[in-house]
Amino acid sequence: MDRVCVYCGSNPGRDPAYVESATAFGEALVARDVGLVYGGGHVGMMGAIADAVLDAGGEAVGVIPEALADQEEAHTGLTELHVVGSMHERKQRMVDLADGFAALPGGLGTIEEIFEVLTWAQLGFHGNPCGFLNVAGYYDDLTAFLDHATDESFVRPDHRDIVHVEADSEALLDAFEVYEPPTVEKVIEGDET
Repeated sequence: MDRVCVYCGSNPGRDPAYVESATAFGEALVARDVGLVYGGGHVGMMGAIADAVLDAGGEAVGVIPEALADQEEAHTGLTELHVVGSMHERKQRMVDLADGFAALPGGLGTIEEIFEVLTWAQLGFHGNPCGFLNVAGYYDDLTAFLDHATDESFVRPDHRDIVHVEADSEALLDAFEVYEPPTVEKVIEGDET
């Protein structure tokens, strides 16, 4: 695994553990010689993880749309900063640059971005690992939802297994390193006549 794309908040959140987890995740990436791909901002969780990677001597690649470059205060000290024309371009470029996808605490954008790559994995568009760093129980309710959706047969068990949820950076990256994607034969069940 060369690079992991990290989705996380452009705000620091209320609990200091969130920013601490971003710093720890960045340091864990560098210790494994894995680069960071992220949203390109210099603030909040995004800034914390990028700074941790850079401070530890690692590679930090940011991707930010022009419209957000000023609003999210684009990080100018990155290894690479890609300024793109739209959010769609941003998301596609981040996917193209990464070999795995992790969500740290964040808001609506974080959830939207990680669920898009999870859906792509479910459809077999990529075979890269996806997961959540469940800092201080932040993703407990989301994990319960995924389990409930699986129990109710809206998510197949092998697709539920695509989603790794760990409370520790090292455990999540360990799971990524041994991940084997499911064989995708058919996503939609039903009559083929």
